[in-house]
Amino acid sequence: MKVVIAIDSFKGCLSSLEAGEALRLGLLRADPHAEVRLCPLADGGEGTVEALTAGLGGSFRSPVVTGPLGEPVTARYGILPDGRTAILEMSAAAGLPLVPPDRRDPLYTTTYGVGEMICDAIAQGCRRFVVGIGGSATNDGGVGMLQALGFELLDREGWPIPFGARGLAALKTIRADAALPELKDCVFRVACDVNNPLCGKNGCSAVFGPQKGASPAEIAHTDEWLSAYARLAQELNPAADPDYPGAGAAGGLGFAFLSFLNASLEPGAQIVLGETGLERFIREADVIVTGEGRLDGQTAMGKAPIAVAKLAKKHGKSVLAFAGSVAPDAAVCNAQGIDAFFPILRAPSTLAEAMEPEAAQANLSAAAEQVFRLLCLKQR
Repeated sequence: MKVVIAIDSFKGCLSSLEAGEALRLGLLRADPHAEVRLCPLADGGEGTVEALTAGLGGSFRSPVVTGPLGEPVTARYGILPDGRTAILEMSAAAGLPLVPPDRRDPLYTTTYGVGEMICDAIAQGCRRFVVGIGGSATNDGGVGMLQALGFELLDREGWPIPFGARGLAALKTIRADAALPELKDCVFRVACDVNNPLCGKNGCSAVFGPQKGASPAEIAHTDEWLSAYARLAQELNPAADPDYPGAGAAGGLGFAFLSFLNASLEPGAQIVLGETGLERFIREADVIVTGEGRLDGQTAMGKAPIAVAKLAKKHGKSVLAFAGSVAPDAAVCNAQGIDAFFPILRAPSTLAEAMEPEAAQANLSAAAEQVFRLLCLKQR
């Protein structure tokens, strides 16, 4: 039997690779002769750097960059074995968890550190970038990142604008002459799973501003400043489109990637599946195993396990899923390509007990063993 395991992380408990290894061990207890390939899985958000870098045999770097509050933070990212592909999460440099609740204010938080991460990767020889942009603490339209990359964003007097969305209020000129020359050779694939435009009632300020600490007045002002910023961007790049789906992702960072770095915005899971070459392995497999910490109706809305299932069904493969818990509405996942799913808990327990890594690994292994014992019986 040939099996491909591509399971998402169990958030706060097991990484993708740890969950996959637990399944592999249980499967091999049922069928010691099985051929098992373990592929990392993530959705472009938290855990993507770890999953892709470790899963594909890459290396990690941890430069000190400017954090969202302007203070130094250590931002970990990965470089794949080709030496040219960097895997980044913007949240490592500008994520909401880096800002204490009492200091959250997008007028001041910056994406400058994201640009510094890119600069560091370029200095290491990277020219291909996979960037997850979920979980931001910022609403600066990505201007901080652009400043770190050498773009000049200037006020009326010709001085650099300050960090944060308040800098947009002073912005009068954007120049690209001093931008890093290596950027012209770079390709950016940006993992983006939201469709919000830059401005308006569905824009980044209105929808995401409150959770980042913005007041109603600040939201209205920032939306106006972002509109003016978009008009300046169009002077440099007439194709800059503030209404493009995802332009408002990460407080407008999506717009900066699209308009100044010629990036593509793509569903995170699709990027990960492409980078791991999962389809090639699926073609040769008999059974595909996926899953995540909690399987529910939201899973069926296009999360990573469903992306795996749809890819498997393209090649007529059977798909099994394992989960730490299963919600009543999880049955909708069956219609999206998961043939059968299995919760792994074997006895009543508290959430804390179930999320102990050793317990979760043991439960995953035991569940996999029993399921594959049944499959082995059918093959005899």
